[in-house]
Amino acid sequence: MTQLELLAPARTYDIGIAAISCGADAVYIAGPSFGARKDAGNSVEDVRKLCDFAHRFGARIFVTLNTILFDEEIPEARKMLREIEDAGADGFIVQDFGVLTFGARVPLHASTQCAVRTPEKAAFLESLGFSRVVMERQTSLADIRAVREKIHGEIEYFVHGALCVSYSGQCYMSENIDGRSANRGACIQACRSLYDLVDSDGKVLKRNKALLSLKDYNLCDRLGELAAAGVNSFKIEGRLKNISYVRNVVRAYSEALDEVVAANPGQYCRASFGKVSGGFEPSLDKTFNRGYTSLFIDGERSRGWSSMDAPKSVGEYIGRIAAVRPSGRFDMLIDVELEKGVLLKNGDGFCVVGKDSLTGFRGDVCSGSKITAKALKDVRPGQKLYRNISASFEKSLENNLPQRTIDVHVQMKATDAGVEVIALSEDGREATFVTCRDAEPARDCVRIREAARAQIGKKTGDYSFCLDSFEGEVLPFLPASALNEIRRTLAGMLDAQPVRRRPLAMGTVDESVRIPEPELSYKWNVANKEARRILESRGAQAVDPAYELAHQAGAELMRMKYCIKYELGLCQKRQGAPATKPLFLLNNGRRFALHFDCKACEMSLTEA
Repeated sequence: MTQLELLAPARTYDIGIAAISCGADAVYIAGPSFGARKDAGNSVEDVRKLCDFAHRFGARIFVTLNTILFDEEIPEARKMLREIEDAGADGFIVQDFGVLTFGARVPLHASTQCAVRTPEKAAFLESLGFSRVVMERQTSLADIRAVREKIHGEIEYFVHGALCVSYSGQCYMSENIDGRSANRGACIQACRSLYDLVDSDGKVLKRNKALLSLKDYNLCDRLGELAAAGVNSFKIEGRLKNISYVRNVVRAYSEALDEVVAANPGQYCRASFGKVSGGFEPSLDKTFNRGYTSLFIDGERSRGWSSMDAPKSVGEYIGRIAAVRPSGRFDMLIDVELEKGVLLKNGDGFCVVGKDSLTGFRGDVCSGSKITAKALKDVRPGQKLYRNISASFEKSLENNLPQRTIDVHVQMKATDAGVEVIALSEDGREATFVTCRDAEPARDCVRIREAARAQIGKKTGDYSFCLDSFEGEVLPFLPASALNEIRRTLAGMLDAQPVRRRPLAMGTVDESVRIPEPELSYKWNVANKEARRILESRGAQAVDPAYELAHQAGAELMRMKYCIKYELGLCQKRQGAPATKPLFLLNNGRRFALHFDCKACEMSLTEA
């Protein structure tokens, strides 16, 4: 049976706990350093505590060690890996090939920063010892199927969250502009910046737009297709997101993945144990997003990938502004034509998309279809109104939490020696004992069975007990206190046993596999001698240093499936538009040239 894993992000230990509690099968989190998000580091002790909690449900903790490493950092990175292994981590997500020399005792996953877009690249990484490859987000279902046919290990794929416009691991804009490398965890998010689009004559085609900013990924309704294509792990982006975001998105995707499993009995199972019940109702529209896209998953070019008008969170559309008028000295009163069913609450956050910017504001007082807020000149009648913070929803995410429990089936039998109790948890742990040796016979066996089923069936700790049978010709009278003690004893006995986690395979090395391309450019991000040695042992004849070590003149700073020409209806090949002159992006005195590879249907960018 194929295990399906929902993999959630965690900036901190408590967010990791929230992800597991809401249904994640695994969490990825950074250790103290080398985690590709400089603002998301965690102590070894916090990683240990998170591992202890996750393992109670058979869930896993994968630690990100996915920056490129300089030679002088190798000893520190090796030491950190060993400490985190000892803390209980189940694997590492890795970009730098030098980590393969560290002698890891747990599986290594090839990060999306390794830019896996082809079966050949995936097979090569698997031959190095990676047990899982994380595929590039700008690949299709057909690409995933092709990789699945080529490799034996696991495939991880992003299904939700922010999208890098460049192929992962091969964006050098941040390093070029500010000396802060995305491959070193210090990306300045140049793709969310505002640019002018001009041609070689200086004509401005678009002014002050986030022309490289993509909408957020949302494949919640495509999980079944992804599983059929060969995806094992469904990854949510967001190691800088807050706890409410993680709770909401994890709950939504966990429910969707449960539906895939239920629709395919005998074919799929979840990678961890426990069911999530109660709590808030998830809604992806009510959490941070720049609008949603399915990008290239169907292998087809389409418009509407860009969030150039609003590179920040817009939220859900709730209506159109009918009127704006002053209210007191500093406030404005907004009348809104609300969509059906929309209810406003004090403290809701709103925004409107203007010609050149996004204007956000807080609704201090919301009554019916009227909003009182601080006066803003950019809010006008006729504008579409979006709600990017729902005060009532955020309150529910904080206070109305679900509970995750492991199913335990219980059988009880009255014998001459007392009541024999046998329990079996869904992960295979067993607990057996005999109790109530001197209990008096019950006058009404039907009522005692009903009482036992009710009391034993209560949740205790991590467990949801179900009494399947209570056998015996003469049943003993068991007061509620005795039944509760039976349940607590079972919980204690199960807690004393480790969860029988589903197996996680180590990668295997196959030295016969040669590198797909012998001449390696800076895009392989080789920054230390260990990585170079590994690649050269597999047939690499020339290895350029990483861009961070040598800013190669004329280097391609980005390459992507996204195309500004196509997005704006200017594609000559596919849309029949007239030919354009060479195009450039301008930002704060910097000039970048756009290049269009129409045969591959890709766009790239260099410094002009």
